[in-house]
Amino acid sequence: MLDSLPMLTILAVVPLIGAIVLWSLPAAKSAVAPKVALGFAGLELVLLVLTFMAFDRGNAGEFQLTEQFSWIPQIGASYALGVNGLSLLLIALAIVLVPLVVLAAWKEQGVGTAVGERAAVAANRLRLYLALVMVLTTFMVLIFAARDVFLFHVVFEAMLIPVYFMIGSFGNGARRRYAAIKFLLFSLVGGLIMLVAVFGLYFQGPRGEEGFLIDNLTNVVADPTLEKWLFIGFFIAFAIKAPMFPVHTWLPDTAQHAPAGTSVLLVGVLDKIGTYGMLVLCLPLFPNASTWAAPVIIVLAVISIIYGGLLAIGQRDLMRLIAYTSVSHFGFIVLGIFTFSSAGITGSSFYMINHGLSTGLLFLVAGFLFLRSRDGSSQLIAEYGGMQRVTPVLAGVFFVAGLAALSMPGLSTFISEITVLIATFEANKWAGAFAATGVVLAALYVLLTYQKIFTGPKVEELSDKPDLNAREKWVVAPLLALMLILGFVPNIALNYLEAPSETSVSVLEGAH
Repeated sequence: MLDSLPMLTILAVVPLIGAIVLWSLPAAKSAVAPKVALGFAGLELVLLVLTFMAFDRGNAGEFQLTEQFSWIPQIGASYALGVNGLSLLLIALAIVLVPLVVLAAWKEQGVGTAVGERAAVAANRLRLYLALVMVLTTFMVLIFAARDVFLFHVVFEAMLIPVYFMIGSFGNGARRRYAAIKFLLFSLVGGLIMLVAVFGLYFQGPRGEEGFLIDNLTNVVADPTLEKWLFIGFFIAFAIKAPMFPVHTWLPDTAQHAPAGTSVLLVGVLDKIGTYGMLVLCLPLFPNASTWAAPVIIVLAVISIIYGGLLAIGQRDLMRLIAYTSVSHFGFIVLGIFTFSSAGITGSSFYMINHGLSTGLLFLVAGFLFLRSRDGSSQLIAEYGGMQRVTPVLAGVFFVAGLAALSMPGLSTFISEITVLIATFEANKWAGAFAATGVVLAALYVLLTYQKIFTGPKVEELSDKPDLNAREKWVVAPLLALMLILGFVPNIALNYLEAPSETSVSVLEGAH
């Protein structure tokens, strides 16, 4: 019965309704906005469970729960949705993170610290911010479910709108608008290049009313030179989104000035569009070009791993530090994809999920730490010291999140990183050896940062700051639990990821 319902459309529409409800609330009723947003996010979790029930895990390599309707027949665009094991887990990652972001944002935008008229303004700002979070949730579901290249591109571009306002209007610091514009320009340039490639691909296919369907565009490019150019067009857009060296520079500025919750969704989920696109578009649509470009991409991935780790060590701003760790982690993900092995792609797919959990936790706990600074918002590492004795629970959560970032055994990130490294060593020993240095760099940037913030003498002005409250513990607890569960029982996720990885490998092998 469930598989006969348009579950993916329902998952996309419910948060959009939530956004409309939030926008429709009178400003005087803004205080109830967090509860409304949390209610819709909770309903989305229930629908997610039903979606998993309707999904056949035994055929996780195939796209299921498919929906297809003619959208713009004049140009061949369809509203076509479907999920395999990987895309379903990425949608699940987004839907799990959203209620945590809502809970974490309960006191953002000045709510809880302002009084009188300023409190009303802060509550209204939070209402509008949460509405944007709901809109972004709709786009996150659609982007990972899209099975039409034109639909994929439209959503790819449309999601820039809520993120731009979440950074530029609701971020922090005098340069938040600069960060928002930089993010927008990088993304738009990548999107424009991809749009040219999208139409170039379309004209190689059967065209007609279903001309943009991914299934109809597989193996349609006969000219090897054209295939390479089209691959480059898609890959540049995905490398910017990922983000990879050298097109990563928008990320540190964005993370520094965005609200913590925005960074959670942007880095934890949206950046996965880049690596997801490499897997579901670049590899099956341009298999020969993917093989041709692999040596250069592997070099760039290794550079991203080392470069991101080195720059993370030298950061003074904690949010920029976390951003650079993500540049390093995405290097591992891309590296695993372009080993073209089932183990490497499975490890990278699992890495996407684990990175979303661990980095999401790091951003959230960093946001809680900033609320306990002298001015209630300082992100500078030097502003803190001895916090382990002041806020022991917060310190413990940060430490576990840091251990996850360096892939400590027992946490889910270890399984994904070690799988990628083993697959890389088997494919290219030199790439594996250089990539392994990222593990050492991760230990340095995590342990040095923990030492500076949480050990040593206490900063007297912070000695009376409270530890995590009940709401904040509810935010971090699910992520801690998921990382531990997936660390000890990784097959819960791997059973959804192995079949799609084998499908990707078979497509590549069939092209030769």
